[in-house]
Amino acid sequence: MTEVSFYEYSKLSSDEKSALLRRSETDISGFIEKVGPILEAVRTEGDRAVARFGRELDKADVSESSIKVTEAEFDAAFKLVEDDVIGAIKFGISNIRTFHEEQKPEAMWLKEIRPGAFAGDRVTPIQSVALYVPRGKGSFPSVTMMTSVPAVVAGVPNLAIVTPPTPDGTVDAATLVAARLAGVDTVYKVGGAQAVAAVAYGTETIKPALKIVGPGSPWVVAAKRLLSGVIDTGLPAGPSEAMIFADDTVHGGLAALDLLIEAEHGPDSSAYLVTHSRRVAEEAIAALPEHWGRMTEQRVGFSKTVLTGKCGGIVLTSSIEESYAFVNAYAPEHLEILSTDAFAHLGHITEAAEILLGPHTPVSIGNFCLGPNAVLPTSRWARTYGPLSVTDFVKRSSIGYVTAPAYPEFAAHARKLALYEGFSSHANAVSDVRDAYLKTKG
Repeated sequence: MTEVSFYEYSKLSSDEKSALLRRSETDISGFIEKVGPILEAVRTEGDRAVARFGRELDKADVSESSIKVTEAEFDAAFKLVEDDVIGAIKFGISNIRTFHEEQKPEAMWLKEIRPGAFAGDRVTPIQSVALYVPRGKGSFPSVTMMTSVPAVVAGVPNLAIVTPPTPDGTVDAATLVAARLAGVDTVYKVGGAQAVAAVAYGTETIKPALKIVGPGSPWVVAAKRLLSGVIDTGLPAGPSEAMIFADDTVHGGLAALDLLIEAEHGPDSSAYLVTHSRRVAEEAIAALPEHWGRMTEQRVGFSKTVLTGKCGGIVLTSSIEESYAFVNAYAPEHLEILSTDAFAHLGHITEAAEILLGPHTPVSIGNFCLGPNAVLPTSRWARTYGPLSVTDFVKRSSIGYVTAPAYPEFAAHARKLALYEGFSSHANAVSDVRDAYLKTKG
């Protein structure tokens, strides 16, 4: 049997505990060095570099004239995708739209801070956003849904999807179906670091964007870091990671079943089962071979690499409190709380991007069709970031309005603080100099 990584948490040294928190993308220095020349080539050569890297890196039949998906390709996609898959995409989009419409902030609000003085916010959409949809280890129409729907709900006027082309130079058909159904009609056949560069700098075909969102490989993560001064790179979303928290009220086989969900994404994923129940841990280990027997060879390979490596496995704690502590220290992208009383544990978890409660809410449902966004911060960024949302596609402008009757009180206090801080012009702007101008018409 494959030897799954197994840790008894209370017996680990502080260094060994810290090692469990590492993700595959923690050190991407090697990718940074490789990505630099790609970014520069796209900046200087535009479409020519995009097409060349598509052929060299993605092994795809892409030319400068075929970078943008045509209407005919969109139409053909609907004939290539089975009706039940299109139905599932529609179901997911409907739920995702319902959820994100509830998130949409009001266009403007004003509150009377003091009599005659008002302050508030105005919310407007970001003018252009690129949506990154990965393809390297599979096809992800779900990512298209999760990125496109909140952007459309937010009202972003210029949206474009960038996604790696398939070997024959096309885009995954279900991704195109999801894009059109979500309301995005611009898709470019470019992925990896070159995609980030293309939307940051713009090319002859690809329009530059103000922001890029969506998960990606270490190549994409490295490119985002290098181009963060050129384009807003959004929340940090790297390789998939999940934690299954299980108490002693569930069968370990169920925990093992869900442990494999994110582990099958790729060898750079991270996946842990954490439990204080030795029975649950042993049942999980025993059930894994049966679960692997129902998976495809490629996904078995990916998940075995994860669960036998340094970024996955089973963590047995000495108490439920120790389990809580490990979850919060890890700050996972996806967290399942497997328990017949999941809500009893919820208050103890403060650091997780997504929390799915109970045995009927596996990550699969969260990833595809429940409604909350499944584009989530990775690498412990859940400590400061939340899931992708409508608010990622809008920006706020503060609004202030002081009436004439309210002005004197505010001016007096502002002048005192301005003088204390040594800003003479600040002080002059709320002095008798202003009063003289206010009394003068025209």
